[in-house]
Amino acid sequence: MFIETPKTTVNKSTQETFEFLSDLANFEKLMPDNIDKFEVINENRFLFALKGMPEIVLERKEQTPFSKLVLGAASDKLPFTLTADITEIEANKSEVVLSFSGEFNAMMAMMIKKPITNFINALTDKLQSI
Repeated sequence: MFIETPKTTVNKSTQETFEFLSDLANFEKLMPDNIDKFEVINENRFLFALKGMPEIVLERKEQTPFSKLVLGAASDKLPFTLTADITEIEANKSEVVLSFSGEFNAMMAMMIKKPITNFINALTDKLQSI
């Protein structure tokens, strides 16, 4: 399953945007309003839970300075990645596309597609205002 958000413009340079996203504690500022729990475990991992959903631990999997950050599930139960691709528009303006990619059976994909789409769209919406 692959879900991608539309490009969103951030009024920060690619470096500033990348550094904001690289500090995993900042993801708390991007979480949807229905967040139930958020906790930074260490510099490479954080845990969050949305109301009515199980806790998810995300960890930094890969990064390319100023252009890409890949977070992935720390558990093998639901293997997926959340990728932020950052592109420069101008000196102090960048574009971000968030994408979610995971391997799920058809039933699971049907159940989680809408909540995941809403989740990454909420992240994107809040990213515009950082």
